[in-house]
Amino acid sequence: MVYIPDEMEMQGDFSDIPLLLDPKLLRMARRIYRSYCVLHPRSSRRPLGIAIHKETHRGQLMFNNKPILLPGECFVPVKQLETEVR
Repeated sequence: MVYIPDEMEMQGDFSDIPLLLDPKLLRMARRIYRSYCVLHPRSSRRPLGIAIHKETHRGQLMFNNKPILLPGECFVPVKQLETEVR
């Protein structure tokens, strides 16, 4: 389950507040991120996070500062993924 705040609530910087994500989504996002780290160990490009679809669990690495999400997708920041990967 993902909580998405209203525009009124998003006026401040909430980067330190942890997101409440479905554990299954986190597991799939970690798997995608781990695959990227294994296949590109010396890459200078570091993703900011992963956009993952809530139903199909298909995900894509996001390198842009302002990711654009499709309907049904949520964003998982790398900070949340690196705690167990490294």
